[in-house]
Amino acid sequence: MLLSDQTGAPLAPSYHELADAQGVLSTRSDRRLPERAHLDALTTRMKYVEQLDLGKPVVHIIDAEGDWVGHRRRWDAKKQRFLTRGDEIRWVLWQGKECQVATIVPQLTMGYARKVEYKGRRAQQYVTETKVTLHRAAREHRMVNGRHVHRTGRGKPLDLRLVVSEIRDEEGQALARWLLWTNVRDVSAETIALWYYWRWKIESYFKLLKRAGQHVEQWQQTCAAAIARRLLVAAMACIVVWSLARSKAPKATEARQLLVRLSGRLMKRGVEFTEPALLAGMWVLLAMLDTLEEYTSAELRRLAEEFLPLPPAESG
Repeated sequence: MLLSDQTGAPLAPSYHELADAQGVLSTRSDRRLPERAHLDALTTRMKYVEQLDLGKPVVHIIDAEGDWVGHRRRWDAKKQRFLTRGDEIRWVLWQGKECQVATIVPQLTMGYARKVEYKGRRAQQYVTETKVTLHRAAREHRMVNGRHVHRTGRGKPLDLRLVVSEIRDEEGQALARWLLWTNVRDVSAETIALWYYWRWKIESYFKLLKRAGQHVEQWQQTCAAAIARRLLVAAMACIVVWSLARSKAPKATEARQLLVRLSGRLMKRGVEFTEPALLAGMWVLLAMLDTLEEYTSAELRRLAEEFLPLPPAESG
């Protein structure tokens, strides 16, 4: 998914793929591709996105699943700009000595960055950074033919920025801490932390797609190509709703009220809308607009009067 680097607003899906027993259906090829391990294929996907005519340099924001030295070295060698989350157990070179990240973080001074929201609560984000070097060999674990296989791959030492982002409540208690590794040099640590904060909020998009809106896991199509096509439409719909839910535009409130009304859903006291309600209302609105392409309002009223006890139309 593409996000704005200025507001964090979702822009559009940039890539989709769906795997079945015959291979991988993807938006970057008209033919099926061979299935590869998820992270192995990630480098190819990153290259594809960078070749799109986006008009801006791309920074790939990847969650903790990308926490492997081998991939970071590969991405950096290909001049791909990345931002990934890692853990505290990794050994690095820092200030001329070898140590674990867990021993570095307590020695850094956190600075206030901004107010944020965390799981519906008011919170504050604190940020700090330092330079580290990934110097050890990359250890890889794979399943090959049902067997655990461990491999070790050596590589050049890799200098990276380690950005520490901490979310605290109003009493100063830590709610979350993210250790962020990046080779992006030309933006501040506060911006790096903000970018990952926006990426973390993408989970609400996946929730809307998978459970609370589209219920993708309950689809009953048996053809992979049909599911892939439906997934493209559903993903864009979720992004439109996700964007509208967070919009501060003057007409956004009115638009949300309209969609909730069309959805027919009741809101809890004090709740203006829910994203599933917006999604349900959007489908009704799209159906209405499509219908109005073929019928006038007078024709619709005439048809409805045949089976609905409608009040008489006002003359004017």
